[in-house]
Amino acid sequence: MGKKSRVKTQKSGSGAMAVVSPKEMMNLIAELLQKCSSAAASAGKEWEEYIQIRGLVERIRKKQKGMSIVFEGSREDHFPELMSWAKENGASCECFTVANFGKEGYGLRKIFSSPLYSQDRILQAMGNVTLALHLLCERANPASFWLPYIRSLPQEYDIPLYYQQEDVQLLLGTQAVQDVLSQYKNTARQYAYFYKLVQTHPTASKLPLKDCFTFDDYRWAVSSVMTRQNQIPTEDGSRVTLALIPLWDMCNHTNGLITTGYNLEDDRCECVALQDYKENEQIYIFYGTRSNAEFVIHNGFFFQDDAHDRVKIKLGVSKSERLYAMKAEVLARAGIPASYVFALHCNEPPISAQLLAFLRVFCMTEDELKYYLLGDRAINKIFTLGNSEFPVSWENEIKLWTFLETRAALLLKTYKTTSEEDRSMLEKPDLSLHSRMAIQLRLAEKQILEKALACGRAKRLYFQKKLEEGASLPCYEESDIALLENTEADAKLPVILRKVEEGQEIQVVYGTNAEANGERDQDNNVSTDVNSALASMECSSQREEANLSASRTEDEPKENTV
Repeated sequence: MGKKSRVKTQKSGSGAMAVVSPKEMMNLIAELLQKCSSAAASAGKEWEEYIQIRGLVERIRKKQKGMSIVFEGSREDHFPELMSWAKENGASCECFTVANFGKEGYGLRKIFSSPLYSQDRILQAMGNVTLALHLLCERANPASFWLPYIRSLPQEYDIPLYYQQEDVQLLLGTQAVQDVLSQYKNTARQYAYFYKLVQTHPTASKLPLKDCFTFDDYRWAVSSVMTRQNQIPTEDGSRVTLALIPLWDMCNHTNGLITTGYNLEDDRCECVALQDYKENEQIYIFYGTRSNAEFVIHNGFFFQDDAHDRVKIKLGVSKSERLYAMKAEVLARAGIPASYVFALHCNEPPISAQLLAFLRVFCMTEDELKYYLLGDRAINKIFTLGNSEFPVSWENEIKLWTFLETRAALLLKTYKTTSEEDRSMLEKPDLSLHSRMAIQLRLAEKQILEKALACGRAKRLYFQKKLEEGASLPCYEESDIALLENTEADAKLPVILRKVEEGQEIQVVYGTNAEANGERDQDNNVSTDVNSALASMECSSQREEANLSASRTEDEPKENTV
C-alpha cells in the first residue's frame, strides 16, 4: 500500500504563496466546473473531452504552483514518529515494523512470533468526501493529533489521476479507459465545485482551506481516501461508514481470503494473518476479489497473479427485437437484467453461470422461449439456464459460443497494439512505472479476451460435433434440483437463487468500496456520498449538488461510477 514519494518537498510545510488574481482564478474554476458538468461526451469523444479538461486543470495547477502544503524529508523519515504515535495511542505494534519491499513499496514486516491476529485502533469514520476534506484540514493544522499519520502518507500516488497524458493515452481502446477518463473528469468537477464553495460560502471562512486549496491538494486527498479507505460499523453498530486505519493500511495485497473483522465490543478492527508469518517476512492481506483494472485505477498497482482478474463486457437484448418481451421475461424469472455489464474471467470457464444463462436466452428461438415460459414446470426449467450440463439445444449452444467467439474477436480489434507488441514494450528498461502499468493492464485484458475467444471456438466445435452425431440432449428431471443447488461448483448453481455478480464495478466517489468488516472489497453496493458531504458543510445549492453527482450517463446498461 505504500510507495516512495516521487516529488520534491518544499522548504516549508506551509507552502509558498503564489500571487494569483482571485478573479482570474475564479474564472478558470467556473470554466472547469462548466466543462466537467456538461452532459457525458458521446462515444468516441471521451478522449477529446479529457484533453480539454486536462488542459484547464494544468493551467490552474501552473497558477497554483508552490501553494500546496508538503512536508520536509521523505516518508520513511516520519515512520518512527508514526510508530511512536500509534503506540502512545493504544495500538499494538510489537509484532511488526514498516519496511521497504522494493517494487511493492512500503509494507509491514513481521519481526517476531505473535498470536494469529493483529489489532489496531481506528480513526473516527465519516463519508468519503467529508473524509477527504477533513484530511486536508488536519494536514493544514500544525497541532493536528493525526499529523504523525498524515506525514507518513505518500506525497503522490500511482493511480491514473497522476499519470502523464501520454500514459493515459496508452489505455485508449481498453475496456478500462472509460473509467479512467471519468475518474479524472469527476475529480476535476468536484475540485471546481469545492473551490467555489470554499471561496464563497459564509461558513467556509473558518476552514484552513480558505487561502490554500489547490487542485494538487484535492487530488492528493481524494487519492489518499481512494487507495486506503475501509468500511467499519458506526459506534452504535447500526450502519457502516468510512475510515482510514493507520499502520494497517500499510499492508500490501496478495491472493487469499478476507480475514478482517470488526470487534464492536472492543471497538477495534481485528485481522487474522493469512499464514504463520516467519521473522522478516512481509505481512499481506487480501483486498477482495478485484480485477486488475480496479487495482490500477483505484489502488495504483498491477497485481501480476490476480486470481480474480476479469474484463467487463456490456450485453443487452435490443428492445427493437421481435422477441424482446419474451426474452426479457425469461431473464427476469432468472433474476438477470435484459441489459447488463457482465464479465469475462481469467479462469476456466471464462463465463459465469449468469452470463451462460443470459447468452442462452439471448440466442433462443421463439419455440425455445415458449418452452421456458409455459407449462406447469416452467419455473423449474429456469433453474437449468445457468447449468452447463443442461443445454437448451445443440443449436442454441452453437449460437451462444459463436456469439462469444465473435464478440471477443471484435473487442480484440479495438486495441491499437497486439499482445506481442505489448510484451515487447514491457521489456524496455526505461519504461516509466505508469506506462508499464498501463501496458500491463492492456495486455491482461487482451489475454482474457484471447482465452474467451479460444474457449468459444472450442465449445462451438464441440457442440457442432454433438449436433452432427445426433447425440441425445441431456434431460432435466425434478430430481436434479439437488444437483442444481450444489454450491461446490458455480456452473451448477440455480441462477434464480443467486444475485447477479458480474460487472458490478460499483464504486464510491473516489474509487473503491470497502468491506463492512474493515477489509477492502468492491463487491458491495455503496452509494456515493457527495450530497451528504455538502449537507455537512451547510450547502443549500441543489443545482451544484446535482452537478457534483458522481454518476456517469451512458448508453444502456448503466453503471455506478467513480
